[in-house]
Amino acid sequence: MSHHLDTPLARQNGQLYIDDLYVFSGEDSTVFVMDVNSTITGDDVQPGFHHEARYEFKVHVDDAEYESLTYRISFGEHDASGRQPLAVHVLTGDDAREDSVDGELVLEGRTGEPAEGAGLRVWAGRIHDSFYIDLSLLSRVNAAVHDGTAVALSGWRPEEARNSFAGTTVESIVLEVSHQHPVLTPGTRTGVWCTTKLATDAGGWRQINRAGNPMMWPIFWPDDTRFTYPANTRHPSQDFTADGKNLADRVAAVVAAGGAAGDSHGYGETVARELLPDVLPYVVGTPASFGFATRNGRGLADNAPELMLSMVAGTAVPSGLDPSTNESLRRPAFPYVDPA
Repeated sequence: MSHHLDTPLARQNGQLYIDDLYVFSGEDSTVFVMDVNSTITGDDVQPGFHHEARYEFKVHVDDAEYESLTYRISFGEHDASGRQPLAVHVLTGDDAREDSVDGELVLEGRTGEPAEGAGLRVWAGRIHDSFYIDLSLLSRVNAAVHDGTAVALSGWRPEEARNSFAGTTVESIVLEVSHQHPVLTPGTRTGVWCTTKLATDAGGWRQINRAGNPMMWPIFWPDDTRFTYPANTRHPSQDFTADGKNLADRVAAVVAAGGAAGDSHGYGETVARELLPDVLPYVVGTPASFGFATRNGRGLADNAPELMLSMVAGTAVPSGLDPSTNESLRRPAFPYVDPA
């Protein structure tokens, strides 16, 4: 449940902070993308991935409460050329939830180079960020959610919107899993989230950050720049009990103030149940779309901010940007992203 602006802690180690999660159909495959370590936080971003961390994709199957498939990616220290060795382990069944289980090593490689084997492909390295939003629009929604007021759009001019992330880069992990996988076959309903974990002095692992639906943190907890909010360390299965009423009440206040819904409390409850648990739904083998008609995975072109801001406001919030904004930063074939 992170975002691009988690400063000042991100500046201390943005390698552990998730910017975005994408899940979409690839070349007879399912593609998982996790972005971390955005340069939007400043010029002092440390290059590469944390060599004492784990980066994990978690997959729930058929609306299960817990994940039954985990892909764990870990990195070594930089070599003389600036690249890092990487390893992919897979954990299945009950083991997918266990930090103490090593899992099966299925693939090894280096950053900046594709690696392939066991029905998988992986690429990791710094890319040009394809995320797009005008942060001045986000600030209007932030103010409404914070104060319980209507979103002030009277002075917003979508035609003058500018992408605040133009020219920024992130570290990206792209994992592609063949449709020949015994679980991730076309038609399978999944829920996906990702997490970063750091080794502790006691020999265990601490969950630092996690992400499912886009824009959760910058909308609902933009002031928690030190990431002390407990959602970072908990499992998605606890989300609605812990935060359902909070999210429902916040959304209800915004739509009530704007007169956007006849039953503001009912609308807020509906939105909270749509967003929590914070897991991204995706049906394997289908076109990904995080949009108004459906939320099914998330493609690199999807205008997720516009949907999320509109959902919270209870009315259309035009972003002024569209998928053409960063069309040059997406690729039709593996690794799908644009290396920097």
